[in-house]
Amino acid sequence: MSGAQTPVNLASSTTLSRPQPTSGNDRAAKSSFGSESAMSLLVDSLKDRLLFAIPKKGRLFEKTVELLAGADIKFNRAHRLDVALVQNHPIALVFLPASDIPRFVALGSVSLGITGQDVIAESTHGDAIKELLPLGFGKCKLQVQVPVTGPKQTIEELAGGRIATSFNVLAEELFAKVDTEANAKAAAGQEVKTSVEYVGGSVEAACALGMADGIESGDTMRAAGLHAIHTLMSSEAVLIAPSTPHASLTPELAPIVDMIKRRIAGVIAAQKYVYASYNIERKNLANALKITPGRRAPTVSSLDEEGWVAVSSMIEKKQMAQVMDELETTGAQDILILALNNCRVNV
Repeated sequence: MSGAQTPVNLASSTTLSRPQPTSGNDRAAKSSFGSESAMSLLVDSLKDRLLFAIPKKGRLFEKTVELLAGADIKFNRAHRLDVALVQNHPIALVFLPASDIPRFVALGSVSLGITGQDVIAESTHGDAIKELLPLGFGKCKLQVQVPVTGPKQTIEELAGGRIATSFNVLAEELFAKVDTEANAKAAAGQEVKTSVEYVGGSVEAACALGMADGIESGDTMRAAGLHAIHTLMSSEAVLIAPSTPHASLTPELAPIVDMIKRRIAGVIAAQKYVYASYNIERKNLANALKITPGRRAPTVSSLDEEGWVAVSSMIEKKQMAQVMDELETTGAQDILILALNNCRVNV
């Protein structure tokens, strides 16, 4: 799991619901000075807004804020307040621990959310959630790791041992299968049962302190003398929505979901691609197009010079130096690379 994500707390009692009408005499909505509190005003302002849950801190928060800025979703977050109203759209951002977001989305308390795929799997709410868009950050692997010099070097050898993890739901599912296979081969009366212990932090210390034979983690553990022996899943941050839209997603708000998805997809594409433009003789065009096929197809137009064409194509930013070298070898001239500030792509 990425260090930016918060371990799942299934016992969390945090709740979020649509605002309910309050009477003018409601003392709970008043401050000690008799005026409406800032929170009561904020809750009232959530009416007729799409609720969008994003991670409240860490690396996922930072990358999500960058995406929102690129998508022109403007907001100001008041100090210590976990709800912010978007200024240019009927949207309210709700800042939650990444591990809580799957539950809020699955229950329809919010219409959109951003969190990690590993957190969704751990939440057990995956069936009630649909992934709208992979976001390309927060990538990690959830792995079983053991001491490099330890006596147990396969997942089968861990059967009946002790596992320390902050993903106890996934770990219990995995080792239930490992135990079943081990017990099918064991002699009568020698049934094994792997013990899975939840550890919220410093998981790598569990093996060193003798608390566990192995750990389940997505963090880099080489410095702790550990290495991976099994990969349970690869994960990245994703944009998610409820499988069944909640009644609070009115016909007026529903189009905003697709707008956010398209805008974020455009920001991601602009970060990944650059725009390449060059001139080349038509006789060399076929070879050049193999180098710059584009996301769908390149644009080719005739130049005001016999036998020459101009080509424009999107190419991956990380490959642009190599692409330019290869284009030169095919005879391309006037090769230009232009940065993309934003774009729209089919998603």
